[in-house]
Amino acid sequence: MPIPVIDLFAGPGGLGEGFSSLYDGSDQPLYKIRLSIEMDAVAHQTLLLRSFFRQFPRGQAPVDYYKYLQSPKTGRDQLFAAHGHERKRAEQEAWKAELGKEPNSNVDQRIQDALGRSRRNWILIGGPPCQAYSVAGRVRMKNSDGLKPDKRHFLYREYLRIIAAHKPAVFVMENVRGIISSKVAGKKIFPEILRDLQKPSRTAGTNSGNETAYRLVTLYEEQGTLEQSILGNCPEADSFLVKAEQHGIPQKRHRVFVIGIRHDVQGSPRKLKISQPKTVTDLLIGKLPELRSGLSREEDGGGLWLEAVKAAVREPWFWKIDANLRRTISKIVLNMDENLDRGGDFISCKINPPKFGNGWFHDSKIGGVINHSTRSHIRKDLHRYLFASVFALLKERSPVMNDFPSELLPKHKNCSTGYFADRFRVQTADNPSTTITSHISRDGHYYIHPDPTQCRSLTVREAARLQTFPDNYFFEGFQTQQYHQVGNAVPPYLAKQIAECLLPLF
Repeated sequence: MPIPVIDLFAGPGGLGEGFSSLYDGSDQPLYKIRLSIEMDAVAHQTLLLRSFFRQFPRGQAPVDYYKYLQSPKTGRDQLFAAHGHERKRAEQEAWKAELGKEPNSNVDQRIQDALGRSRRNWILIGGPPCQAYSVAGRVRMKNSDGLKPDKRHFLYREYLRIIAAHKPAVFVMENVRGIISSKVAGKKIFPEILRDLQKPSRTAGTNSGNETAYRLVTLYEEQGTLEQSILGNCPEADSFLVKAEQHGIPQKRHRVFVIGIRHDVQGSPRKLKISQPKTVTDLLIGKLPELRSGLSREEDGGGLWLEAVKAAVREPWFWKIDANLRRTISKIVLNMDENLDRGGDFISCKINPPKFGNGWFHDSKIGGVINHSTRSHIRKDLHRYLFASVFALLKERSPVMNDFPSELLPKHKNCSTGYFADRFRVQTADNPSTTITSHISRDGHYYIHPDPTQCRSLTVREAARLQTFPDNYFFEGFQTQQYHQVGNAVPPYLAKQIAECLLPLF
């Protein structure tokens, strides 16, 4: 019987995907997502499609699913209509609802129905927004304390309420690194959050004399800083901080994971193993089809794009950079291919899968690559990307603003303040990438591809690879919405390792 999982604030499903990907020796799932809740309509569509995919035994998704991946613009009504049973189960699992607005009675009923008889040995996962959590006023935000009302404050309390009301055997709370040092009204909020998670009924206002307590543990050997963290004496609370690149993830993503274990549950989780970090080259270079960027605010085309890039060597800034940079840029633009494609929702091609996680990414049934299309950039940004990627190639680091010739600096009031010194950031080939965040949905400046001949920012699929989403994981919505989903997610391969650590508790 798989361990039931309830996933709150699920986003596109990265955390749940990791738990769902664990199987035993007889190819049976060890965890089963019973309910995932997400408020964003587009992320919910992604979540629903992935839930549908998981209703089939591993490796037995229907041909119709792959036809949809290859032609998503045809709509998926036909796919769902052909598999009504699986669609119904997916719709029961992936629920579009806004916690805090949805009546508690509806939420509680959905959780109870999802768990059925498994109301003791199950796990709650999710990353509730905690940024607005108030030490000064947990019940209400007080303007007299200089605080502004923020609904995220109440979303965190909703997470606590669900723990208090339904008493999972284990919970996993994920959040941004900044929560450790965040302050409200001059006080750190993380110690208060840890206290609340130990006795959620007290804070959630559901204490009826039968309070369920939780012991909090970390995923590492050192746990002596827990009490220090609660007392506010541990400035960084490193024991709760998981650095993804230390666990085989090709990305420097640092997040807080707090594990809560119900007082009557015996045992301890396994500890996360340290492994060799993967690099951008391991997952991108030579592994996905090469693409060119597009021209924005002017007519686009392969030849026009190439001419726009080549125009960089005639600009005044080109003669102000050092000779080695000039020679390399000149050589690269001469060898650029105007016949490169810009990609699309689906590219039919043969994929050279990366050596990662025992075939974690690859699915030969796709017949190519999905969510792999490029952005358009203005001519000036193309020259910035060209300069930055060649600089990174030669210097083995991404340039900062002081490295750019003055003519390439953006006309931005913060350009010279030092706050955005790495506004144009190359994801260097031989290192893990920097953190993939939702900012990638705004522009590609922080996510420049390391190959100068492509002169572009990362595609959705490339960002998803760095986040360790399997290649058959399709993101719904417009390109901007797809980027946003990828940036907000938990890396599934990291979530899988966390799920493995928790197995001894069950």
